[in-house]
Amino acid sequence: MTNRLWIYDTTLRDGAQCEGLSLSLEDKLRIARQLDSLGIPFIEGGWPGANPKDVQFFWRLKEQPLTQAEVVAFCSTRRPGTTAANDEMLQAILSAGTRWVTLFGKSWDLHVIESLKTTLEENLAMIRDTIEYLRSQGRRVIYDAEHWFDGYKHNPDYAIKTLEAAADAGAEWLVLCDTNGGTLPHEVTHVVRDVLAALGTNREVPVQLGIHTHNDSGVAVANALAAVQEGVTMVQGTINGYGERCGNADLCSLIPNFQLKLGHNCIEDEQLVKLTQVSRSISEIVNLAPDDHAPFVGLSAFAHKGGIHVSAVEKNPLTYEHLEPEKIGNRRRIVISDQAGLSNVLAKARTFGMDLDRKNPACRQILEKLKDLESQGYQFEGAEASFELLMREALEQRPPWFEIKGFQVHCDKVGEDCTALATVKLSVNGTNILEAAEGNGPVSALDAALRKALVNFYPAIAHFYLTDYKVRILDSGAGTSAKTRVLVEFSNGQDRWTTVGVSGNILDASYQAVVEGLEYGLVLGDREAIVLTVSSY
Repeated sequence: MTNRLWIYDTTLRDGAQCEGLSLSLEDKLRIARQLDSLGIPFIEGGWPGANPKDVQFFWRLKEQPLTQAEVVAFCSTRRPGTTAANDEMLQAILSAGTRWVTLFGKSWDLHVIESLKTTLEENLAMIRDTIEYLRSQGRRVIYDAEHWFDGYKHNPDYAIKTLEAAADAGAEWLVLCDTNGGTLPHEVTHVVRDVLAALGTNREVPVQLGIHTHNDSGVAVANALAAVQEGVTMVQGTINGYGERCGNADLCSLIPNFQLKLGHNCIEDEQLVKLTQVSRSISEIVNLAPDDHAPFVGLSAFAHKGGIHVSAVEKNPLTYEHLEPEKIGNRRRIVISDQAGLSNVLAKARTFGMDLDRKNPACRQILEKLKDLESQGYQFEGAEASFELLMREALEQRPPWFEIKGFQVHCDKVGEDCTALATVKLSVNGTNILEAAEGNGPVSALDAALRKALVNFYPAIAHFYLTDYKVRILDSGAGTSAKTRVLVEFSNGQDRWTTVGVSGNILDASYQAVVEGLEYGLVLGDREAIVLTVSSY
C-alpha cells in the first residue's frame, strides 16, 4: 500500500487511564474486536504481568485470535542494576506470546536522575539491553520515547542518544511521546526535523518515527498531523480521545484527516465507513456518553440549525460541510428549533418520510407552533421524536393510540428506603383503563404504570425502555415554582429517540415526555427489544 500510515491504538491501555473509565476483561475483548473490524493494524492490549486482567486478555486472544490486527504487549525497560534476561517483568511479556512488544524508556534526564535514581549511562544501557534481549527472543520492538519532547528541550544531545541506543539495539519504530501534552504544533514540526537530521539516513536499517501525543494543551490531533507532515509513519492514539488527564490524540479525528484530506492510507474505505459506529459502540462499552460535538463522528458533526444553512445545504451540501458524512458512517441532520425557517421544516419532514409542498398551509402552521412551544420552554432541538409527533398531528397523520385521562403519584420514605406508587387513567379505543405500578422513583413508577395499562393493547410497548432522563430548570429565579423541562430518551436496541415535556410540575413534565416516548415507539413499530435501566428521579 503506497503512502501507508500505520495506526496504533492504545485505548485498552493508555485510554483506560481516563478518569471514570473502567474496563472488565470482556469489555477489553469486545473493544479489541471492534478495532480489528475497523482495520486498525496495531492494538496495544495492556501490560502483561502488571495485573491479572491483562494476562487473561492476551491468553483469551490466543484462543480466539483477531482477524488482521497485531496485538501488542506493553512494558518498560529493565530495572537499573540488573539484566534484561533476569528481569521477571520481561518474562511475563514473553509469556503473552505477542509478536510485537512496545517498550518505553526515559528520554528526559530529569526522570532518569529523579525518578529512576540512576545514571544517564545506565539508562542508555537499560534501553539497549532490553531491546536486544527481546529481539533475541524473536520479538519485534516499537520503542516509545517517554517524555521525548520535554527531554529534548532540556537536553537535546542526551535525548538523541536514547533514540540512537534504541535504534542500534534493533527497535523498528522510534515513537516520540509528548507525555505531558505541553508541546505545540510548531515545536513538533521543528523537533521531528531535528531528529530525522540527527539520526541520518545512512543506517543499515532506516529509522522509522512514530508520534504519541496527549491533549493537555488541546492540540494532540494537530501535533500528530504536524509530525506526519514531517515524515512520521506511525501514529498512536485512542478511540474518542480517551486517556489520562485531558486524553490522548483522538483516532476518530486523525484517521479521516489523514485518509480523506492528506491522502494517506490508514484503513480500507469500506472500513472507514464504520468509524462512527465503532466510536459510538466503544462509548457504550466503556459506559461514557458519546460527545455529540466530536468532529467527524459526533451526532452534531453534520447538524444544521440555521435556516439559511439548511436552505444552502439542501441545494449543495458542500456549502456548509467539509466532507460527505457518509464516508465516515455519519449522517446529515436538520435541527429543529425556534431559529428554524421553512427550509428546516421541509428538510426535517423528508427525514421522516414526508415530502411536503412548501405551499402546504400545514408547513407554516408547524413552524408557528414550533416557535410558540419553544417560547414556552419546549426544546425540539434535542427532542426530534416529539417534533415528528407535532408534525404528524398538524398533517392529521398522528394515530389516536390512546387518550390520557389523568395520573396520581404517591411516594413513601421509610428509613433509607424510598418507593413510589403511580396510578394512571387512560382510554384505548373507547375502553377506560385504570392501572397502578410501583417503582424506585415517581418517573419509574409512571413509566411502569403506563406500560402495564397499554401492553395488552400494544405488545410492542414491552420492547421500549427508558435509557436517559434529564431535567432542566428554566427559570431558576422562581425557586420551587420554576418551570421544568424534561427530556426522556428511549431505545429499541438500534435507534434512540428523545421526547420532551414542559410544566411547572416536574412530574407532569416527566409524564408528558414518557407518554410521547411510548407513543413514538408505536409509530416506529415493534422492533428488536433491548433491556436498559429505567431512570428514576
